[in-house]
Amino acid sequence: MALFKAALLLLLSCCLVQNASSFWYGHDISSILMLENSGQTYKDLNGVVRKSDAILQSGGMNSVRSRIWVNPKDGNYNLDYNLRLAKRVKAAGLSFYLDFHYSDTWADPSHQTIPAGWPNTLDPLLTQVYNYTKATITAFINQGTPVDIVSLGNEIRNGLLWPVGTTSSFSNIAKILNATAYAVKDASGNNQPKIMIHIDNGWNIDEQTYFYDSVQKTGAFSSSLYDIQGVSYYPFYGTGATLANLKVSLNTMVSKYAKDIVVAETNWPWNCPGVTLSEKNIPISPAGQITWVDDVITILNALPSGHGKGVYYWEPAWIGNAGLGSSCVSNLLFNNSGSALPSVNMYGSH
Repeated sequence: MALFKAALLLLLSCCLVQNASSFWYGHDISSILMLENSGQTYKDLNGVVRKSDAILQSGGMNSVRSRIWVNPKDGNYNLDYNLRLAKRVKAAGLSFYLDFHYSDTWADPSHQTIPAGWPNTLDPLLTQVYNYTKATITAFINQGTPVDIVSLGNEIRNGLLWPVGTTSSFSNIAKILNATAYAVKDASGNNQPKIMIHIDNGWNIDEQTYFYDSVQKTGAFSSSLYDIQGVSYYPFYGTGATLANLKVSLNTMVSKYAKDIVVAETNWPWNCPGVTLSEKNIPISPAGQITWVDDVITILNALPSGHGKGVYYWEPAWIGNAGLGSSCVSNLLFNNSGSALPSVNMYGSH
């Protein structure tokens, strides 16, 4: 009976995703279970207490992104945590995007710390990361909640699984990506998720092409092994992050690599005194949040051959961390008391 239920859930989840929009209107809500466990509550625009993901889904969200850490000290964002979140996401009829960090904590351009206890020489590490990736993807399939998108690392412009996978050896980076991509494919059988490579500074075409060209030149990772080039795109880490530069960068990437494009992380502040943002004509307000994301979607929708596939707003409900790593006061779509801002409906018109 348990096997039958799992198979039925798998079938239903596949059908729901197949019938979903061909464009992912997403939010990264990795912290939702942690926040709920701490007692955080939310209210929609009518003042009714609801789950934050339900509020965001009412605002047009059709996909959820979540990060996975290998062995975090408090258990948040580990495999069990993500299995629980995936079950909830799929039950709501949403697609699920799993963001491997390949670390026990944050992975980004400045941090790519190898998980504790993992080998720090190449060949044993390739075996370790292959087995871990395959087992993780298999766990979602066995639960009846197969992932729809898989990112092989998070913001890996400077490599991953340091010190083995640094940019001092793009060959090592390519071999790690090769191992992880095959792990996803070997685990998934006839139900293949979309595989993404994700780096930061999507507006900077020089950084994009340097990374992809350097990996491809090694010959150790075939471009046929992945489907999507994902980018992070934020307005507060440099004035060069203009919409005009993003448009040039993404169009150049499509022309050069012919991959689908997803803006895997973005947000815009509604409270941000004293910070110079990359777009001076967009207001710092909930209305500005909607405008920013609308403008990103417009750029994606205009990419050649329909290669623009989605956008994910990063952690819109993380009360207690409202600046989300920036110097702004708040980039959330809720105020500090958990009441929704009008920008929770940013995807409603699409």
